[in-house]
Amino acid sequence: MPEPSTTESASTTYNISTVDLNDDRYVVKQPRIRNKYVVRDSAGDIVLRGKQKLFKMKEEFPFVTGDGDDAFTVKAGGILDVAGSYAMMDAGTGDEVIVLDEDLSLFMENWTIRDPDSGDQLATIRSKNKLLSALRHVISVTNLIPNKYEIFDADGDHVGDIKGKFSLRDTYTVSIDDASTVPKEAVIAAACILDALENQ
Repeated sequence: MPEPSTTESASTTYNISTVDLNDDRYVVKQPRIRNKYVVRDSAGDIVLRGKQKLFKMKEEFPFVTGDGDDAFTVKAGGILDVAGSYAMMDAGTGDEVIVLDEDLSLFMENWTIRDPDSGDQLATIRSKNKLLSALRHVISVTNLIPNKYEIFDADGDHVGDIKGKFSLRDTYTVSIDDASTVPKEAVIAAACILDALENQ
């Protein structure tokens, strides 16, 4: 994967060839029964659908576009990963777009988005509530309380938020304030599976 040039932002360098996620706000909904996802843009149009493949030795989350075409797949790097690295594969090119790593320190729900070749940090997703984040790993009922996350670029500057809300289904709103220095499509795609990965 080439490094971003001065004229090409990280947001475009790490684009997914099968989808066009230009919006600044997306809503991700997930049923309680199974790890399925529907992603809508700010106009209410479905842009992605996904679900976790069951009975796989390695966790796998394939996504399709709103029209049903293959979009991308997120695969665990190890067998039955509870936490670790997950590679996002572009269905159109077969290339790894980004790698998503979980930081397990103190049970915090922090995720790092990296370049698949160099390992360079591109963005981070961090839980806003440290106490709730820790409790979610030891007390299952706290998973009913929606979590909130902040998105930061490689320099630690705030560029967006992921906000959960109370509903019959897990619902998250992903907002990107400034995507010029982060891989926007990869961040949005990562947010789609965040809840499933943290509730294994």
